[in-house]
Amino acid sequence: MRVEFTIIFSLLILILTVCTISSMHSKKIIGKSVAFLVCSIIPPVIGNLIIICSTDRFPSMVGYYIYFLGMDAVMYALLRFTLRYCRITRPNKIVQFTIDALLIIDVIQYSFNPVFTHAFDTEPVMFEGNLYFRLIPKLGQTYHRILDYGIFAFIFFVFLIKTIRSIKIYAERYLIMLIAMVVACVWETFYIFSGTPIDRSMIGFAIFGILTYFFALYYRPLKLLDRMLAGMASELPEALYFFDSSGLCIWANDRGIKLADITDDDYALAESQLKDMFGEFDLKTEEWSTEKKLITGTDTVKYYLLEKHTIPYSERKIVGSFLSIRDNTEEQLALQKEKYNATHDVLTGLYTKEHLYECIAQELQKENDKNYAIVYTNVNNFKMINDIFGNDFGDRVLIEIAQRIRATMSEGCIYGRIAGDIFGMCMPVDEFDDAALEESLGHFTVSNGHISHNVLIHIGVYFIPDRSIDISVMFDRARIAISGIKNDYQIYMAYYDDKMREQVLWDQHISSQLSDAIATRQIRPYLQPIVDSSGKPIGAEALSRWIHPTDGFLSPARFIPVLEHNGMIAEVDKYMWKCACEILAKWKKEGREQFISVNISPKDFYFMDVVGVIKNLVEKYEIEPSRLRIEITETVMMDDPENKIAIINEFKKAGFIVEMDDFGSGYSSLNMLQDMPVDLIKIDMGFLNKSEFDEKGQKILHNILNMTRDLGIISLTEGVETTEQYSMLLSMGCRLFQGYHFAKPMPLEELEEWFDRV
Repeated sequence: MRVEFTIIFSLLILILTVCTISSMHSKKIIGKSVAFLVCSIIPPVIGNLIIICSTDRFPSMVGYYIYFLGMDAVMYALLRFTLRYCRITRPNKIVQFTIDALLIIDVIQYSFNPVFTHAFDTEPVMFEGNLYFRLIPKLGQTYHRILDYGIFAFIFFVFLIKTIRSIKIYAERYLIMLIAMVVACVWETFYIFSGTPIDRSMIGFAIFGILTYFFALYYRPLKLLDRMLAGMASELPEALYFFDSSGLCIWANDRGIKLADITDDDYALAESQLKDMFGEFDLKTEEWSTEKKLITGTDTVKYYLLEKHTIPYSERKIVGSFLSIRDNTEEQLALQKEKYNATHDVLTGLYTKEHLYECIAQELQKENDKNYAIVYTNVNNFKMINDIFGNDFGDRVLIEIAQRIRATMSEGCIYGRIAGDIFGMCMPVDEFDDAALEESLGHFTVSNGHISHNVLIHIGVYFIPDRSIDISVMFDRARIAISGIKNDYQIYMAYYDDKMREQVLWDQHISSQLSDAIATRQIRPYLQPIVDSSGKPIGAEALSRWIHPTDGFLSPARFIPVLEHNGMIAEVDKYMWKCACEILAKWKKEGREQFISVNISPKDFYFMDVVGVIKNLVEKYEIEPSRLRIEITETVMMDDPENKIAIINEFKKAGFIVEMDDFGSGYSSLNMLQDMPVDLIKIDMGFLNKSEFDEKGQKILHNILNMTRDLGIISLTEGVETTEQYSMLLSMGCRLFQGYHFAKPMPLEELEEWFDRV
């Protein structure tokens, strides 16, 4: 549409320019007036051409200024032309002066619009797939329109009087100009009320200028003008129907004839035919606009925009009206598609997160006695499904879930895809069937004909006690319910309760105070001694303890899991490494030779260069790397073992002793021992608890100790609590120990006193 109108307006400008030049060279007395009038129409057309071509606000604003100031010039030129064309030799000077003054005021008030924006502004709109800047009229624009319409009405009145009073042969030429002005005025009025960014009436004004040039300088019969105006209206994309003041249809263009199925030019049938198609509408009301939806015999849906406008004769009298009917099916279907795409997930066809939340909020605002439940689902290990089977198979899983949700949910339920493999639902509690939901979604197999995979879905349920709670908070609570069954392959559904809420609040409480706790040394190292076979302390393991100012002594179980979950454990570990180095630096000055073992969490590797940080600390506090021992759990090695082995080798190359903690807690320890370059393994105390009086367990433990000794790896047994355990381990050849039998974890001062006593 932009290209078409650009071509049309450009051609009109060219034609008007040719007409202007031709008029200037005309030998007729009225030639100069015609030239002035035709030339004055060029600026408004140029202004609209700029508006049509512009995709930015500034050039559009420039176009509107050219347009409106040009229209003032048109009115001024048209007035001068009218006085000469209608041969008014003695014009009323007061009227003429008043009009001139009002036009000058209009020009002045437009010049101040860039400062005060009192006349008009623009706004971006999408029209038929293109960006335009549509006019926002204000007070100054209203003044402009009243002025121009007033001048136009005055000119119209002059032509009308001349038409009535002139003899027939002369009346015809006035009537031709009168009709041309009416068409241009009606078209302009249609543009103002339509709210479209393209002023198609400029075509009418341009044609009016061309007709003025043609009929003022080259007079032709009235029938020619009739054919031209009818042809022009016939080419419009709308179906047009013109009615007289009594409401009788007197003319329709070709599209109107075809739409209303008018035969033999019987235009009087148009009203009844249209009402049969679109239902009742009122032709007596001055202005209205409505959209109608029609379903044809082939079940094809068509959309039409009906707009009715009046044709003013004067401020108090209407000479008729016209009805335009435009087929906007494509626009409506495009709008519906755009709306659907904005509110529905492309892959599954379910609601998007934003639309889901909006629909749930609207449902909860209804005044009823229903109780509602929020359901949150996600696929267990969905990333693994994508990694192993590919994204296409992952998409198939999501589509299958969406289909199962549709089949399970009733009409009273609202559901959608929140993100990735996460789906959300809201349903009345009386329609909530946990067994049916678990059966449909909890566990099923997806197959694409070549690959089959069992899909496990976890379902979190939150019963809404208060409808004013934010929708996102409701889904967060349903998500929290799942956290308790994340690693359970037998339980598919969990319910949110106050205990979970308290845990969430506790997690937030702990996380928010961590930085201050480190800065004020509320978190401090407790050290548990490590002894040799003779019971002599040779070192200690640094363990985190939190002495909270209001909650008191916090065991590791109350804060370590929280920090491991959110990744903040890295801050604690880094702080503990620093504390251990401070202690070792102090011991070095005091002549103590014991070492300290520090723990490295799996999360540490994601947030920092572990080797670099620890090496910098050792250099800063000037201690020997072998005095700061590095403990890595077996679970650390499970993720990307090749990279972790490289890190261990880097530690060993720098002089550190590397220990593997919790040996035996996993299932791959024996396989990994041959590859892991560790110096020491700490045997998990779980072996002791099972093996103390179990002959089979003792044999396993004895063989592990022998195997580590054969591999040249030192073994340390932790969790020794009784003399019997200690004696048994000594007899098996274990030489390093740690546990409550010797000492519990204690503050630095107590540990140093214990060292001195032993």
